[in-house]
Amino acid sequence: MRWTGDDRPPRGSKRLVELGWNVAQLWQGFGPRGPIGPVEGPHVLVIPGFLATDRTTLPLRKAFARAGWRVHPWALGLNTGVKEDTLHKLEACVDSIGRKKPILLVGWSLGGLFARELARHAPHKVRAVVTLGSPFSGDLHQNNVWKLYEWVSGHKVEDSPIPRNTAKPPVPHLALWSRRDGIVAPRSAYGLEGERDEAVELDCSHMAFAVSRRAGDKVVREIDRFLKSHE
Repeated sequence: MRWTGDDRPPRGSKRLVELGWNVAQLWQGFGPRGPIGPVEGPHVLVIPGFLATDRTTLPLRKAFARAGWRVHPWALGLNTGVKEDTLHKLEACVDSIGRKKPILLVGWSLGGLFARELARHAPHKVRAVVTLGSPFSGDLHQNNVWKLYEWVSGHKVEDSPIPRNTAKPPVPHLALWSRRDGIVAPRSAYGLEGERDEAVELDCSHMAFAVSRRAGDKVVREIDRFLKSHE
């Protein structure tokens, strides 16, 4: 597969940057594992990416908490790929929060694909979806981890237990992406018209979406702006 332009998976030094962030996050992810942030704040569920956990996304969740959100972890351990019961477990996670109003779903990388499909599965429970460097558009091979994903998950990327659907879910969808991403091709993460409501470029690496305080604060600001303009 010979991808060109924004369709081509990242190469060279960008991959090394992602490796550096992987090392850095090892000491950043220690802290509370349950909900954080003011109880009276708007509620958000943060879904980690492939081979990540709630510990990985703690810096991002802290950014939401600082901005006044009540932030919930997905509490499903290591994300090893799509399973037959993934959506049912995520829906149960949303239900356990006990909110009568729909909540915001924020998914990093593979977690963003989960968030989109949960919004399709139970739209009345979802306020909006935000994807962070998530490969929701284009070909499933337009990233640097698809071979590892197949090995860990036990299925081909094109044979997922949840069928591929690039159409926009029936709730507002903001796609945050970065040209500095060392994992996912830009076009795969910003999508096309009809696949999301809005796409905004941030200046950060793929890992930084979840583990960088600076990037986390930018993510929260963009989400606040998006919700105000789409609700």
